[in-house]
Amino acid sequence: MTQVEQGAPPQAAAPHLEVIPLGGMGEIGKNITVYRFEDEIMVVDGGLAFPDSHQMGIDLIIPRIDYLQQNAGLIKGWILTHGHEDHIGGLPYILPRLPRVPVYGAPLTLGLVREKLAEFGIKDADVDLRETALDAKVRIGKSFHVEFIRMTHSIPDNAGYILTTPVGKIVHTGDFKLDEEPSDGKLSDLDKIEQAGKEGVLLLISDSTNAERPGRTVSEAAVTRALEEVVRNCKGRVFMTTFASNVHRIQNTLNVAHRCGRRVVMEGRSMLKYAQVATGLGYMEAPDPFLTSEDVGQLQDQQILFVCTGSQGQPMSVLSRLAFGTHAKIALRRGDTVILSSNPIPGNEEAVNLVINRLYEIGVDVVYPPAFKVHASGHGSQEELATVLNLARPKFFLPWHGEPRHQINHAKLAQTLPRPPKRTLIAKNGDVVKLAADEFKVTGTVAAGAVYVDGLGVGDIGDDVLLDRVNMSQEGILIMTAVLHPVPHVEVVSRGFVRSNRDLDNQIRKVALEAVEQGMKEKKRLEDIRDDMYGAVRRFVRKVTGRNPVLIPMIVD
Repeated sequence: MTQVEQGAPPQAAAPHLEVIPLGGMGEIGKNITVYRFEDEIMVVDGGLAFPDSHQMGIDLIIPRIDYLQQNAGLIKGWILTHGHEDHIGGLPYILPRLPRVPVYGAPLTLGLVREKLAEFGIKDADVDLRETALDAKVRIGKSFHVEFIRMTHSIPDNAGYILTTPVGKIVHTGDFKLDEEPSDGKLSDLDKIEQAGKEGVLLLISDSTNAERPGRTVSEAAVTRALEEVVRNCKGRVFMTTFASNVHRIQNTLNVAHRCGRRVVMEGRSMLKYAQVATGLGYMEAPDPFLTSEDVGQLQDQQILFVCTGSQGQPMSVLSRLAFGTHAKIALRRGDTVILSSNPIPGNEEAVNLVINRLYEIGVDVVYPPAFKVHASGHGSQEELATVLNLARPKFFLPWHGEPRHQINHAKLAQTLPRPPKRTLIAKNGDVVKLAADEFKVTGTVAAGAVYVDGLGVGDIGDDVLLDRVNMSQEGILIMTAVLHPVPHVEVVSRGFVRSNRDLDNQIRKVALEAVEQGMKEKKRLEDIRDDMYGAVRRFVRKVTGRNPVLIPMIVD
């Protein structure tokens, strides 16, 4: 062992970078990642997620940004990988709460961001949006040098990036699949990843969404061929729904309609919004002018194709209103064909199945995967994930954009390759991942999680309120109002608890009144009397009915 000379200055600690996922790690949705080196922070994306069926009444979910607010003065810049909601949808809620810093993104991505910010009354002057090409290099602060990489996905202008930092290179794939027949003819720029691999990649952060799927993800070109075959064989009107942000799919549908002699009607606010932005920026071109639902009266059924919202069974979407007969202008009828060119997002299966069943009841023909090859994922499967790993040859690996099962299967895949990463971490939102030349580990956590958007309220709904909503939906609600003077008496109102039952109501009144009178006799505080009434009724209702309704006790003195 080499002895250290007495009095020698201590060795300086090796520089390290912190990678802090605030969303999108261990889940699919609300993607946002923070990089910190010393006193500089760079942020990537700012997405949202959609609620599960148990998150009743919630409109959207955005990531917590406590860490960014606490370190707001350190933020030097922001980059956006692409224009899907799970990567940009949270920005109207996030950007106004943080300092104005440069936000870099490709033209379509920023076009969609501008449209979204405008809906919230956020003006261009309030943000610093900077357009970049997909082969651009930008510098953020002194510590971060970003080189964008074109990666094929289900939306144009999709990017990964190579991040050069004082501790080494990081390759982040962004969302991707290696489509060999992309709709716009622009392949993923794998040469950049390969070159970075030759120079030395310290860390790879890669899309894990389809890490359980063997082989390759189907090309968008194959979906177009399947859609055209279906449309050509339809005798009546065609209604097609997909994600409004799937610009490639919609463009291909417009081309299919033109080749099949059909005119296109766009229905749905988000569908029109995305189409307008994409068309205005040159990313979408309609072979024929769009029609409105009022314009199709002179056309025969086999000359019409509707492109509409509702791929996820959203209650107010065009497809849902058509399925349940509540659309103001259009009604489905036998002979129509509905094509669902999408798969349900996890949590939306029940809503989508409800719409499909209703469509069958109406008597229309329903076309949806997997029976028909009318949808393909925008995320790469195992062969594509392995290709990126082999090209990047990273020292360390961080599977990202997926639930734990996707991350873990991605990690297992990496270990089967000829040159596996030295170490792989399965991280969670809020983990502080320390990265240095010879170090890769979680060293702490920061606040992370979900902020619920409910109507105009942002963050005023918590898990406790959601639990109450679930309980009310399952067990009902029971409200007890005790009036103390001049003579104590109790009124009981219930909703969703049991059918009208005078005997049970009288028994509950009796139990509640006894608790109130006992509390008054003992001269207890009003709060204690209320709690006694609550406890007595809770025990009684549970014993007599076996149920646990939400109880709301009130005291009127």
